[in-house]
Amino acid sequence: MHDAERLRRIKQIGALLRDTRMMALDRAARARQSSLDRLAELDRPATAADLPPVVAGEVAMRYALWADQRRTEINLVLARQTAEWAEARQQASQAFGRAQVLGKLGLRRK
Repeated sequence: MHDAERLRRIKQIGALLRDTRMMALDRAARARQSSLDRLAELDRPATAADLPPVVAGEVAMRYALWADQRRTEINLVLARQTAEWAEARQQASQAFGRAQVLGKLGLRRK
């Protein structure tokens, strides 16, 4: 195998690694955004129902308790997802940089 062919294959591997890391970053970002969206949904005000005031108050309190529990669960997942997203971002950045450098190798200036 000649040097030119070896360099071409290394460039292909670098591009493949870059694309793989970018896809992992995209997956991590979408999962994290999904959790953020679920948290935002919990903050939406409930629609008014035709209930007596006492019953409506009890329903609101029960919803608030349930929503607090869900927020706690989602925040735990979100913390893990944020750490995974940050790691994927760093790896994608490194792979992108390597692919850029590899892409410039072998170029001759006239």
